[in-house]
This record gives sequence, structure tokens and C-alpha cells, in this order.
Amino acid sequence: YRRVYCPMGYMTDVSFAYGIFAVGTFWIFRLTSHNFLLYTVVNLIMDIFMSFIMLPLLSLLGVAKYKNITFWQYALVIYGLSFVIYVYHKWQKKIFSTD
Repeated sequence: YRRVYCPMGYMTDVSFAYGIFAVGTFWIFRLTSHNFLLYTVVNLIMDIFMSFIMLPLLSLLGVAKYKNITFWQYALVIYGLSFVIYVYHKWQKKIFSTD
């Protein structure tokens, strides 16, 4: 018997985390990271769309639902994550630059 404290899929839906969210995040970053203001605006628009339109629609369809988190909290978490990704990339770019 093996005790699992946080089984995969308990905190988040694995297909969502490694599916459309990850792919969308990578494409937004790839197409807009050259301009920080553009990057933040596009992320804000997409995060609001995801939090207030897409996930409530998925909830109505019985695919996904908010549990223990509000629409605004989710929007703030994923918007904050976009800044972490941006800073991490800039840090990595500086470390691995071949100037």
C-alpha cells in the first residue's frame, strides 16, 4: 500500500494543465514577449476570457467547474503566472546569451 498525499489530477485537471492552457500560454509568449506591454495586455484579455467566459461555459456543459476558488481569484492566479513566466524567460535568456 502506497500513500499518496496529492495525487495527480486532484488539484487540477491534467488534460487542462498540459493541454490548451499550456499551448495557449506558449503561443501568447512566443508572439508577444518582444513587447512587455503587448504581452501583459494580451494575457489580461485571454485570462479574463478564460476565467469569465470559457470556464463558466465548461461548467454549464459539465466538463469543468470552479471549486474552492472564485472567478476573480482564478483570473489573478493565471495572470500572475504570466509575470512569473516572463521574468523566468528573461533570466534564462540572460544566463544563456552568447554575447
